[in-house]
Amino acid sequence: MSLLSNERRKVTASEAGGMPLTQTADDVMFHDIASSAFIGHCSNSACRSGWLHLFRKRTRPVFEGGWTCSPDCTEARVQFSVRRELEGWQQVQETHRHRIPLGLLMLERGWITSQQLRRAIEAQRGSGNLRIGEWLVEQGAIDEVQIARGLSLQWGCPVLSVSNSGMAGTSEVLPRLFVEAFGALPLKVPSGKIVYLGFEQSLDAALALSVKRMAGIRVESGIIPSSVYADAVDRLRNQAFPALQLAETASDLAAAHVLARSIERARPIASRLVRVHEWLWLRMLLQSPGGTLPISSRISDVVCRIGAF
Repeated sequence: MSLLSNERRKVTASEAGGMPLTQTADDVMFHDIASSAFIGHCSNSACRSGWLHLFRKRTRPVFEGGWTCSPDCTEARVQFSVRRELEGWQQVQETHRHRIPLGLLMLERGWITSQQLRRAIEAQRGSGNLRIGEWLVEQGAIDEVQIARGLSLQWGCPVLSVSNSGMAGTSEVLPRLFVEAFGALPLKVPSGKIVYLGFEQSLDAALALSVKRMAGIRVESGIIPSSVYADAVDRLRNQAFPALQLAETASDLAAAHVLARSIERARPIASRLVRVHEWLWLRMLLQSPGGTLPISSRISDVVCRIGAF
């Protein structure tokens, strides 16, 4: 699991392209849109030519809370953010040894017998193509709802329910690529002030943190029973996701160049960059969101991977 080791790290004004010294990188949230109709100064603190670009609209593009006066200044701001994301994350190998194995957990709670657990373990060793919980369900020892309860106890999270209203308009939370790659099912509650990420077997804390940093709202994760999860994923696939551009580059400088060019082409009213495992995720808001989370048609995503980093 990847963890953001310095999520609230202080940055200097020159590093952040002109952000106040009292502000942190994560204070500039994606949903922060420049309120002024006229922005007088380029957010790249190294810029010396902001007033020379007289014909450039001074309300866009905006990247992480600041307007940039030229493609060079946009690229300078993006370079800093790419370095921040690459340097701020560290890979942590998680063995899960602190978690009680699912079979033992259910045995301890009296949900299954030792004989049922032995049969499931033997079947798993013989085939290797199903998890222990799936074998227990296959043999009729337990149902998938109890499996979900056991997983929630393992991970210390709730079992989530899925309703049609909770599924409506959730495709704007993540790019389709991340739903497919990481098995995350985005769900909303009526207040719109929190997003739930549902998983079938195990949580992805790094992904949840990235969504929180991108959207600027609370994110909670939980387990969904397998059949409910499969049906909900099928329904989500029928929704319209934001436009997505995929890129792969050889270096961080090349990645910054590609991402900055995307910002210059789209000229968003707000945009920001976060890392999701091996991916750099740039999200651009093209129009006012009209709510806590913008609708998919107003969003453009760029997902970039740097070689084999």
